[in-house]
Amino acid sequence: MKYPVYKWFTILLPTLIIGGFEFIRHEFLLDVLTMEAGNVYITVMTLILFYLFATWMFRHIEMTNKRLAEEQAKRAVYEERERLATELHDNIAQTLFFLNVKLQKGQLEEARSMISGINNDLRQAIFNLRSLPEEGVIFEDRVEKWLDEWSMVTGVEVRLKMELNGHRFTSAEEVLLFGIIQEAFTNIRKHARASLAEAQLVVQKEGWVLKIADDGIGIMPNNDQDRRYGLSMIKQRAEQLGAVLHIGNGAKAGTELTVACKKGGHLQ
Repeated sequence: MKYPVYKWFTILLPTLIIGGFEFIRHEFLLDVLTMEAGNVYITVMTLILFYLFATWMFRHIEMTNKRLAEEQAKRAVYEERERLATELHDNIAQTLFFLNVKLQKGQLEEARSMISGINNDLRQAIFNLRSLPEEGVIFEDRVEKWLDEWSMVTGVEVRLKMELNGHRFTSAEEVLLFGIIQEAFTNIRKHARASLAEAQLVVQKEGWVLKIADDGIGIMPNNDQDRRYGLSMIKQRAEQLGAVLHIGNGAKAGTELTVACKKGGHLQ
């Protein structure tokens, strides 16, 4: 049943019930049913019928909304997989092109470095794909597992702090948050020259805050195109979450990224 049908059914139902009962009472029941008793009967009957109708209607609406939320989550996961596949393809294609140039020039050391970069990108892509929302796996466990694997691959120590305080993100929000974490840590691996990275995700009554920091060289004036692309992707995800993004050099060293969302932030 579509929503316009719900609308007209809700409008017509009380009219038919009350009007029909009053017509029957005045035409056939005036001799056996007093005005006071009739008022009681119509009140009780209307209450029962409306309770049954409202229970059925809201259960149906709840099921519809649940189905829409599941479809949105599946779409978010699909879009993230498509993005990861496109990004991986573009990175490898670009690296292979430059690798061919280096080999033609006989620059073997730089070629070896590029091959190592391709290997790291492939392993990173596998980790990213594994981290997408899965049935029965909670968000905190996926984050911890992915960062443990990232630390093993890069050799960079990771400190993680998560205080969700019972809050549960939707699947679509998890995909976007994971995308921010992955992109930020990919930038740390490629550019920061860090030995330590920290990630904090804290949920409070007024909203949530994600902070990612490292002890590397910080943001340099001559950032390359790859890093600028990564930061652009982070900004896009933050906007989709209805959050505010701030990126800058840390107080002592390295880079600090903050994504903050007040209560009521929403997906676009």
